[in-house]
Amino acid sequence: MVKIIPFKAVKPTRAIVGLVASRPYQSYTLDERESRMAYNPYSFLHVVNPGYKYAQEVTGEERYKLVKNRYLEFKEEGIFVQDKKPSFYVYKIVNRHGQEFSGIIAATSAEDYENDIIKKHEDTIAKREETFKTYIQTVGFNAEPVLLTYPDNAVIANIIKETQKGYAEFEFTMTYKDTHYLWKIDAEDIINTIQEEFKKMKTVYIADGHHRSASSYLLYKDEMVKNSNHNGSESYNFFMSFLIPESNLVIHEFNRLIKDLNGLTKEEFLIKLDGFYRIENRGIIPYNPSKPHHFSMYLDGEFYSLYLRKTAFEFKTALDELDAQLLYKTILQPILNINDLRHDNRISYVNGRHEMVTIKSSVDSGEFKVGFGMCPSNVEQMKQIADQGLTMPPKSTYILPKLRSAITIYEY
Repeated sequence: MVKIIPFKAVKPTRAIVGLVASRPYQSYTLDERESRMAYNPYSFLHVVNPGYKYAQEVTGEERYKLVKNRYLEFKEEGIFVQDKKPSFYVYKIVNRHGQEFSGIIAATSAEDYENDIIKKHEDTIAKREETFKTYIQTVGFNAEPVLLTYPDNAVIANIIKETQKGYAEFEFTMTYKDTHYLWKIDAEDIINTIQEEFKKMKTVYIADGHHRSASSYLLYKDEMVKNSNHNGSESYNFFMSFLIPESNLVIHEFNRLIKDLNGLTKEEFLIKLDGFYRIENRGIIPYNPSKPHHFSMYLDGEFYSLYLRKTAFEFKTALDELDAQLLYKTILQPILNINDLRHDNRISYVNGRHEMVTIKSSVDSGEFKVGFGMCPSNVEQMKQIADQGLTMPPKSTYILPKLRSAITIYEY
């Protein structure tokens, strides 16, 4: 039984929401951040990068306190306004490629996370969990929802469709050419219907935002212990999520670039590779794999297709079936001696929205020696891995939609 509740979102005003909303802080280069802040006084980047005001870098607890100050200033200046009534929010994104993503922004339960009703498929780093927990504990808000996916539901789909026929509270396009729409649902009968439909679901799955979920759970545990009058309704019992149906989720792969062949010559490398794969030289024409367990490889100016030999690998779990794991177990670890996919500086990742020519260019530049392309995984694989209590290797999925910060804000 999945528990979601409406909440009183803090939001930018309609007139300036397009100026306020931003990509996640870490996705900007330093030059990009400073350029946006120099010309846009409304950007949420001013809140999360408070040192800009004093022309210096501020870190740790000092930064968190200044973030809270900037946030309160935005509220005092009327840039942010809190809704008076708890609501759900229907949110739609149309990206620059015409792909549409529609779902519901709601507060989801930290207890559901604890009880594995909200399921995970990625490992998290404890230090990052603690850092973000301390951050939200200090600033008192979260401005970017976790992306969750749920089984397609006709009742919820109809509510979203009917809501979108009405006047959108927000409708704006960002410089990246993605258009955002937001509708508010505050009618109690519709809120109750949505909640009842989610109660019928056994599980939902984290698509993106594993660290934010884990940190919110740590916050919940901390605050529950400190509160002698804890009753389960406090804001720290929940965290903001954007829930979309499984059919609306788009998953791309992350392709791999490797800086060297682990001391092997090209010929020695191909011979070792032959133990796992049937290899075919495809020449200079870019090649993309067509089905799972097939890979493309670019090496020394030529493309190759790699077809897994049927007896070369034993599939025991859902994780074994994942191409990112298969590549790791048959090539990256045993042949190229890459054991730590998260920290080894010999490996880099390129999301699958880029063509194979990106792999080619990176290798041809001399920065990398070999590149590998794969097919994307799918929602069912992600769910099976989560259901078996397993976790994907780092950079296994590049998931859409990508969300903006500060369109809705959840306060603790």
